[in-house]
Amino acid sequence: MTVKPIPRFAAALSEHPLAAHAVGEVAGVILEAMDEAPIDLLVVFVDSVHTGAVDDISAALRELLSPTTMIGTTACGVLDRMTEVEDRSALSVWAASGVETAPMFFEPGAEAPVGGWSNVSEAHAIILADPFSSPVVELLESAKETVPQLAIHGGLASGARGPGGNRLLLDSRVLNNGAVGVALDGIAMRSVVSQGCRPVGEPLTVTGVAGNVVTELASQRPMDVLRKVADSSTEIERALMANGVQVGVVINEQQLDFTRGDFLIRALMGADPDTGAIAIGASVDVGTTLQFQVRDATTATDDLVEMLSGESAQAALTFTCNGRGERFFGRTGHDAELIHELTGSRATSGMFCAGEFGPVGARNHLHGFTASTLLFG
Repeated sequence: MTVKPIPRFAAALSEHPLAAHAVGEVAGVILEAMDEAPIDLLVVFVDSVHTGAVDDISAALRELLSPTTMIGTTACGVLDRMTEVEDRSALSVWAASGVETAPMFFEPGAEAPVGGWSNVSEAHAIILADPFSSPVVELLESAKETVPQLAIHGGLASGARGPGGNRLLLDSRVLNNGAVGVALDGIAMRSVVSQGCRPVGEPLTVTGVAGNVVTELASQRPMDVLRKVADSSTEIERALMANGVQVGVVINEQQLDFTRGDFLIRALMGADPDTGAIAIGASVDVGTTLQFQVRDATTATDDLVEMLSGESAQAALTFTCNGRGERFFGRTGHDAELIHELTGSRATSGMFCAGEFGPVGARNHLHGFTASTLLFG
């Protein structure tokens, strides 16, 4: 009988401005924590300050840690167990043993990995994509059609403002376009996606629609409905609505009542004052239930706490929006600290993304302003 190895996890962060020193610091922590256990997976997040040194960072980590599979990317910020570092030099590395891995490589413009989705039988995957060369929405749809059981986490690289500026790592390769990933199995994993919103008003049924333009909501002009919601809301809710309204699309229409977590959050993208129609960031059908939503730092905190309530984990990988962090919460370390405190994870790593991947309901989605976390063990 084959005895499965006990999973081990480790994470390390260095803020040293010299890339070579940063690699030495994180590698030392990882080696000590893993205690000679083989590293099956290494996930590397490099702040964009170190972009020019990514080739050297990749080669040094592979030489020092000898991972079976390594993936990584550049980002505008990284995090570990209790710390978030934005827009300055940082290297965050996460390691796991006892995890089965199957690396994936996506050519620029591809909707499926080289070799196709048919080779992927695992239940979870991490995908890191360049936003300028990867058709991410189509990629997620392609995965849903072929491997519907696959829960996808990860995000869009945020280390550059234009094509060719990001870096993606896959084993010995360093790329500046496309996408990389790894399918995972062999250990218990759970997905937690906090969208950071709360509903206002009442759930209403779409009675007229053309693609992503809602022309009627409960047989009324959607803009008229929104005005009524604002009129009946509290002063605080009206202030939040003035800063931006979101739209929640109900995930499971079979439910009788809907609360936080029952919606896929999408932006209200525009409105036509003549017709009263609204455009939202998703295509919906007649009969779909929608509810307007608001977001602020307090709501986002409450949502993350509620989503993580009752969870415990040995380790976590978190993909949080680059619109969160210090600019939104008014302090550093918000998401990292909550994940550690609520789950007990002692090996947490992650990145600030230009868009996050995570399952809501039975489908994988591209999100904005979320904290998408994959819990291990």
